[in-house]
Amino acid sequence: MILPVRITKRDDVPRRQAAVILVVSIVLALVFSGVVMLLFGLNPIEVYGTIVQGAFGSAMRLEQTMIKAVPLTIASLGILVAFKMKFWNIGGEGQIMMGALAASWVALNHPGLPQPLLLLWMGAASVVAGGVWALIPAAFKAKMGTNETIFTLMMNYIAIKFVMYLQYGPWKDPESKGFPRIPKFSDAAILPDVGGMHAGWVLMLILVAAVFLFMNYTKKGYEIAVVGESLETARYAGMNIPVIIMIAMFISGGLCGLVGMVQASAIEKTLTWGLSSGYGFTAIITTWLARLNAVTTLFVCLAFAVLLQGADYIQLALHVPSSVAQVVQGIILFFVLGSDFFLRYRVKWIGLARARAEAE
Repeated sequence: MILPVRITKRDDVPRRQAAVILVVSIVLALVFSGVVMLLFGLNPIEVYGTIVQGAFGSAMRLEQTMIKAVPLTIASLGILVAFKMKFWNIGGEGQIMMGALAASWVALNHPGLPQPLLLLWMGAASVVAGGVWALIPAAFKAKMGTNETIFTLMMNYIAIKFVMYLQYGPWKDPESKGFPRIPKFSDAAILPDVGGMHAGWVLMLILVAAVFLFMNYTKKGYEIAVVGESLETARYAGMNIPVIIMIAMFISGGLCGLVGMVQASAIEKTLTWGLSSGYGFTAIITTWLARLNAVTTLFVCLAFAVLLQGADYIQLALHVPSSVAQVVQGIILFFVLGSDFFLRYRVKWIGLARARAEAE
C-alpha cells in the first residue's frame, strides 16, 4: 500500500515539542471521551468535574488517590528496571503476590516481635520472594533464550492460584466460620500512619530517588542500559550479560514484591488472592508513558491514580455504569499512548504522487 506520508524515526525530541505533543494528545482524549459521554446521555463537563472532585474533593478522597498511587509507583519502578534492559517483565502481578505471601508468612508466624523489627523482616522477605520469583524466567532467558513475555505472564497465574489455594485451604482462619479468609495481622505488622496515611508514601518517594540514582549514576545501572541498547556492544565491552540480566530482574521483582508487603500490611491487613488489584499490569502502561524515567514515573502514576480514583467516584456520584468509566479510561489511555508514536517517529505529508514516484 502506498501512503501519502513519510514516517521516519526521530533521533531526539526537544522538550517543548514533546510537551506540545503530550498536551495535544490529552486534549484530544478529553474531546473524544466527551463525545462518548454525550452518546451515553452524560454531560462531559459534569463528569470531568466529578472526576476531579472524586480525587481531591476531601481528605478521604485524596487519601484514596494516594493509596492507589503508592503501589502503582513502586510497581512501575520495578518494571522500569527490567524494561530498561529490554527484558519485558509482564509478571509484576505474580511478583506482587509472592512478595505479599512472604510478608504474610512472617507476620502470621511472628506476631509478637517489635513493630520496627517485624516490618523490616516483612519488607526483606517480600523483596527476596518477589526477586526470586522474577529470577526464574530471568535464568531461563539468560541460559536458554526463552521468551520472557510469555514466561513472566504465565507465572502470574501460578502465583495467584497458589495464594488462592492457601486462602481456601491450609491458611484459612479456623475461626472464620467457613468463610475463606486468612487471619488478620497483629497490630505490630501494620504499617504506621505518616501525615494522615500509611507510611508507604514515604517509602515510595525514597524508592523513586533510589531507582533514579541507581539507573543514572551507578555502574550496574549503566550496564543494564547498555544491555538494553545493544547486546553486541555489551559483549564487546566484556560485560557478563547473564549476570546483569539476573541482577536486574531480581531488583525488578524485588520492588514488585515490596508492593505486596505494602498492600498486605497497610491495606488488606492480611493476605488475599485479589490483593494485587491489577497494579502489576497497570504499571506496564505507566512505565512506558514515563519513558523509563524514575522521576517522571512518579508524576505519571499520580496522574493515573487520579484517573482511577475519579472513575471509581463517578460510578457512585453520577450512577455511571462501570463499563462507561472503563470506556473513558480506555480512550484517554489510547490517545496518551498514541502520543508516544509521535514522540518516537516524525510523520511528514509528501502527497500521493510523490509517494508513487518514490515507490517506483
